[in-house]
Amino acid sequence: MTIFLNKDSKVIVQGITGGEGSKHTARMLAAGTQVVGGVNARKAGTKVLHTDAAGNPVELPVFASVAEAIAATGADVSIAFVPPAFTKDAVVEAIDAAIPLLVIITEGVPVQDSAEFWAYAKEKGDATRIIGPNCPGIISPGEALVGITPANITGKGPIGLVSKSGTLTYQMMYELRDLGFSTAIGIGGDPIIGTTHIDALAAFEADPETKAIVMIGEIGGDAEERAADFIKANVTKPVVGYVAGFTAPEGKTMGHAGAIVSGSAGTAQAKKEALEAAGVKVGKTPSETAQLLREVYAAL
Repeated sequence: MTIFLNKDSKVIVQGITGGEGSKHTARMLAAGTQVVGGVNARKAGTKVLHTDAAGNPVELPVFASVAEAIAATGADVSIAFVPPAFTKDAVVEAIDAAIPLLVIITEGVPVQDSAEFWAYAKEKGDATRIIGPNCPGIISPGEALVGITPANITGKGPIGLVSKSGTLTYQMMYELRDLGFSTAIGIGGDPIIGTTHIDALAAFEADPETKAIVMIGEIGGDAEERAADFIKANVTKPVVGYVAGFTAPEGKTMGHAGAIVSGSAGTAQAKKEALEAAGVKVGKTPSETAQLLREVYAAL
């Protein structure tokens, strides 16, 4: 089994005719994803040409809106490749159409915009699960890819992965390619995101095919500390962790917009201690974390 995404998911691409949208539509199709169309109001009524995983030609219709695309195709997932200035409008459109899952790849979305569309999704009853923004998306290996994660890193397996960092998502998938993954989710590192560590942990806990979980965090904020509290109270499966930023200088913003450290709050060491207090084994490097996961899994 998988979480949030499987081989039956029908995907539309908001921004399918743009450079990034086109490139990653091709890669998602090659990974076996059921991409069924796209959205670009200016090019509605046209088609874009791609090939599927078997190399067969595919004509994907372009629609004027997400609602129109859902009505015509039965899509239940959307991925947004939209410039930062237009991301909020694209997200609101997807929420209004009540698409069940929306992945926002875009980096540089203004935090106020993220706050507004996050609140709008809540106001609409959380009918749309948002992953991102500023994230690599989600992959259920061997079934579907919605995002920019390379699909050939690993195959299907019993490990669940949730990560703030895109590149560390890829590295951990490669490190544990001998075991494989049920689903890997890059949630993004912005201060305001949709799906959180806790959301993913709860879903992995409920998935009978996920046997162990890897959680990757990074300095800044308190998401990892809150996840540690959740693990302690609710997660029975083994969890191993990695926190990026042990060598980061105090008080400096590093990389992601969310990585702001103040005093001991938000440091890698504080997060490590919180996770270890919840029974999570935390590696000092991604490779050490992968080895800890192997040991934990072997003992199951």
